Amino acid sequence: MANNLFRYVSFFLIVVVADASYALSSVNKQEAVEIGGIKQWIGMKGNNDHHPVLLFLHGGPGNSSMRYSDRFTSELQKHFVVVQWDQRESGKTAKLNSSSQPITVALMVSDAVEMINYLRTRFSKEKIYLMGHSWGGFLGLIVAANYPELLEAYFAVSPMVHQVESERLSLELMKMKATETNNLTALNELARITIPFQNGEQLYYHRKWLAKEMLSGVPPKPFVDAWARKWLGLFNEASQMNIFVDATEFKCPVYFLVGTRDYQTYFKLTEEYYKMIKAEKKDLFWFSNSAHNLNLTEPIKLQEIVIAVLRSKN
Repeated sequence: MANNLFRYVSFFLIVVVADASYALSSVNKQEAVEIGGIKQWIGMKGNNDHHPVLLFLHGGPGNSSMRYSDRFTSELQKHFVVVQWDQRESGKTAKLNSSSQPITVALMVSDAVEMINYLRTRFSKEKIYLMGHSWGGFLGLIVAANYPELLEAYFAVSPMVHQVESERLSLELMKMKATETNNLTALNELARITIPFQNGEQLYYHRKWLAKEMLSGVPPKPFVDAWARKWLGLFNEASQMNIFVDATEFKCPVYFLVGTRDYQTYFKLTEEYYKMIKAEKKDLFWFSNSAHNLNLTEPIKLQEIVIAVLRSKN
């Protein structure tokens, strides 16, 4: 009798320990995976590798968020396996290898879909969650509209929806403000800009005065010039695409997170787009203390929204 009881208790303890190990298998890893025929760098963090997967598409193009991503994902990591990805020619992916082919919007969308499928297989998920910021928000809208079967939900953070129109609207606003204040320097520099941007100097003047309007830091001119030499072609291709036409219906839930002072991806334009789309479920969340980078200015609110969406599905 005693021996049988001992065996039962031992077996019970083994099961409990095994279950605890299963439930608390955390993830904290960075590595290169093959996507689109080249090595692409990802970082994965989460308290439990059986939690839902959330892939983040960084902005730019070219602006890796890997080094500061904990600032807006630390709470998300308690509920998701959060995956940061250095896109083609960005961050550590660029250091590993150059793109094997010219970079286009179609190629970047293809990479994103392949990455989603890789994560679905790796973590044995039928669907994953997707979040994109700015340029990444634009990519995510295309993916969500065309591949909804891969996604539990999509979070569009300050997304580009018709960027050439957004740049035109913000340029008009800045010229009006400069005229009202008789700012001759601003009027002179803004007069040099054409939309779409033709070079890094035009982009710099636009972003210089836009930053002042949004109460954010002015990017250094050498940085803008270097970025434009590498990325302006792809950015202009994406900017001239009209998501109002190219992505009008979503068969997965879509959530928009928008700053009330965002003139870079003009908040009024995003609101118009949100109102016209059809979606399985949609919602728009305003961030009243933010401009374009709301993931850094109001990270707690962003994470609370995402976690609330997750809980509503369970």
